[in-house]
Amino acid sequence: MNVQRLSIPDVMLITPKVFGDERGYFYESFNAKLFGERTGSPMTFVQDNHSSSVMGTLRGLHYQLAPHAQGKLVRVVEGTVFDVVVDLRRSSPNFGQWTSAILSAENQQQLWIPQGFAHGFLTLTDRAQFLYKTTDYYAPQAERCIAWNDPQIAIDWPKLTVAPVLSAKDQAGVKLTEAECFD
Repeated sequence: MNVQRLSIPDVMLITPKVFGDERGYFYESFNAKLFGERTGSPMTFVQDNHSSSVMGTLRGLHYQLAPHAQGKLVRVVEGTVFDVVVDLRRSSPNFGQWTSAILSAENQQQLWIPQGFAHGFLTLTDRAQFLYKTTDYYAPQAERCIAWNDPQIAIDWPKLTVAPVLSAKDQAGVKLTEAECFD
C-alpha cells in the first residue's frame, strides 16, 4: 500500500497493491497493521457503510461532533466520485480549507479522513457504489452538515450537465461561520 498526504497533511490518499491477471484482480482493501504503520494512525473501525448514488448526487458536507466524532476510510467500488474533505479544527492552520481526490472503481484508491473534518462527495458517473469504515457509530444527535456551496470554503466542484441532487438534510446545511466545529 502506498500512502500520500494531501494538501491538508492529516488527510491521506491510499493506493493498495493490486494483483491482477487474466482472471481479474485481488487486493487487500484493509489491513489494520499496515494501515497503522503507513499512516501513523492505528485505528479501530466499528461500522461499515455502503451508499449507492446516481449521477449528480452530492452528499455532504457531513461530520459528527465529539464524543461521537468519526474518522472515515472511504472508497468507491463502482463508478467515480469527486471526494471532498474540509478541515473543521479551529486550532489547525488549515481550518476552513478543503482538499479533494477523485475516487473510482478503476483507480481503487481510498481516502483516510481523521476526526475533525467534514466530508462529502459528488457522483460523476451514472451510478457510484461508495463504501466507508468509521471509527465511531452513527449518532444522529451529533451529526452536523455544512453547506456544500459555502462561499467561504469555495469548493471547486466539477461542472455537471445536471443540477446537484441533494437530500433535505444537505439542502439545510449551515455556513462554516455558523457551524459547530472542533477545537
